[in-house]
Amino acid sequence: MADAQPLTGTPPAVSVVVPVRNEAENVGPLTDEIAAALSGRWIFELVFVNDGSTDGSEAALAALKAERPWLRQVKHDSSCGQSAAVRSGVAAARAPLVATLDGDGQNDPSFIPALLTALEHGANIGLVAGQRVGRRSGGFKKLQSRIANGVRAAILRDGTRDTGCGLKAFRRDAFLALPYFDGLHRFLPALFRRDGYAIAYVDVIDRPRRHGVSNYGLWDRLWVGILDLAGVRWLIRRRKHVPKVSEV
Repeated sequence: MADAQPLTGTPPAVSVVVPVRNEAENVGPLTDEIAAALSGRWIFELVFVNDGSTDGSEAALAALKAERPWLRQVKHDSSCGQSAAVRSGVAAARAPLVATLDGDGQNDPSFIPALLTALEHGANIGLVAGQRVGRRSGGFKKLQSRIANGVRAAILRDGTRDTGCGLKAFRRDAFLALPYFDGLHRFLPALFRRDGYAIAYVDVIDRPRRHGVSNYGLWDRLWVGILDLAGVRWLIRRRKHVPKVSEV
C-alpha cells in the first residue's frame, strides 16, 4: 500500500488519528486496511500517536513511514492516556476532517468512509460516532461497557448508547474548541451537542483483538469517570448559548 496516494503537496482532506500503546504487531495490518478503505476516495494522512509504548511500536511505525509518505508518527515520551493521545493527534493533523479508531485492530477501518460521508453531507453535523453491534469482546468486558454507558446515559442524556467505540469522525476545529480534560474521549457526543452541533451515528461491527492485551479496564471506564461525569454535566448546564454575532 505504499502507493496508496500520489506524492504531491496537496493538503489532505482527511486525517486518520490512531492512538497506540504497545501495539507493534497491530500497526502494520491496520495501516494497510486504512489505506485500502480511503485510497481513491480522499487524499488522506495517517497519524499514529505513540503513547509511551515500551515494545517495538516506535520502530515498527518508523519502518512503515519509510515507505509511506502519508504516514506520520507523533510520540509521547511517557504514556498520557487515550484522551491525551487523541488530542495530540488531532492537534498535529493537517486536514479539516478527522477520523479516529483504536490501535488494537478491533475497529474495522472499512467503516471509515461511511462515517466521513455522513459528516460531509449532514446538516450541522459535528460528530459521527460508530455504534458497535455484535461485539466480539468477552462477557466481562461487555458488562463493563454496559455499566459505564448506562451510568453515563442516565446522567448526561446524550442519546448515545456506546461512547466507547473508537471509530468516530468529526470536524477538527470543533474538536479543538472543546474543553480538554483527561477522559474527554468518553464524552464527545455530549460535548459536541453542548456546542450546538448535531450528532450522527453509524452501526459498525466489532472484531476480536489480533495481538496483545487491552490497555483499559473497568476502573478506566467507570469509577475514574464518575468525577468526569459530574464535571461534564456541570459544563453542559453552564453553557451560555450566544446569539448570532455580527460586526456592524
